[in-house]
Amino acid sequence: MFGSKKTIDHGSNHTLISRGTRIVGDIHFAGELQIEGQVIGNVIAEGNNDARLVIADKGLVEGEVRAPSAVINGNVRGDVRSTKHLELASKSVIQGNVYYKIIEMVKGSQVNGNLVHFDETADNTNKVESIDVAKNKPASSAV
Repeated sequence: MFGSKKTIDHGSNHTLISRGTRIVGDIHFAGELQIEGQVIGNVIAEGNNDARLVIADKGLVEGEVRAPSAVINGNVRGDVRSTKHLELASKSVIQGNVYYKIIEMVKGSQVNGNLVHFDETADNTNKVESIDVAKNKPASSAV
């Protein structure tokens, strides 16, 4: 009763942002989040390593996406970071960099940015910085 300590299982949380819904601001979630509408802000999984994000074919996120597992079939205008499994379905369009550990891309999916493999044993900070430096560096002419 009062004062009892209970652990909350975030893995059973299911949240739906339905079509016709537009959210402006960051979303921090646990469990499963399904986006069929629009989110203008970052979408970030909190705490639980079992969090899962699903962006439906009409779904749109304008901001950064961070989730251990994600299935994207809609549009993302920002970077995507997945530490477990990322699935890009046939209608997915990502305008930003994709950082992944395991990726599954279906025919028709689009990534307009860099694909960077996430390796927990390596320092990816240098890899990401070197990509940005290379993009801004003028091409040398061959003599």
